[in-house]
Amino acid sequence: MEIAIVLYDRFTALDAIGPYEVLSRLPGAELYFVATVPGPVMTDNGMLTVEAERGIRDAERPDIIVVPGGPGEVHVRAGGEVLEWLVRVHETSTWTTSVCTGSLILAAAGLLDGVRATTHWLAREQLERLGAHVVPDRVVFEGKIVTAAGVSAGIDMGLALAAKVAGDTVAQAIQLGIEYDPQPPFDSGAPEKAPPEVVELLRSRSRHIGETPDAAGTPTTA
Repeated sequence: MEIAIVLYDRFTALDAIGPYEVLSRLPGAELYFVATVPGPVMTDNGMLTVEAERGIRDAERPDIIVVPGGPGEVHVRAGGEVLEWLVRVHETSTWTTSVCTGSLILAAAGLLDGVRATTHWLAREQLERLGAHVVPDRVVFEGKIVTAAGVSAGIDMGLALAAKVAGDTVAQAIQLGIEYDPQPPFDSGAPEKAPPEVVELLRSRSRHIGETPDAAGTPTTA
């Protein structure tokens, strides 16, 4: 079972690494990172690189596709090889998935037209404009498309998908193996729960989320 996690310049590390930690533990999994060309790819904070073992031309029939989010998604969904590849491999994939604003990339590839999907809460309006039917759920299954909300939701998505692929017992064993037992110090992990001043603070610091690329792929305000 081939699992391809897509990388691009300025992706968010946990969007990719969360599902990696879960899905790499599936029995028979052959997981690899893929980018337009093999080599190191920089994350959004400029402090970490992840190695893409394959270029997209060497990954033509993955069974599972994972598309992370991050500020670099604006450039990716402006058009190019990654979108063309996604359209092509989605035809034969068993599962096509995204984490956070990776759903905007799926939508730009035309894969979410009229499809129930989720994304980071700051990007919900943009995802609607791209044709998806947005719901505020943490993980959404719609046919063979699976979308997860912001960043840490990629772990939840990975576990839910592991259960679909290998059964609940295997998925629970994976959860236990990574000791995923969240006990956050604050109950502010969703805009509906966080204090208004915290919501506004994050909104003011995250203006890149939901931006619209111009013809050259340069972010503009949505």
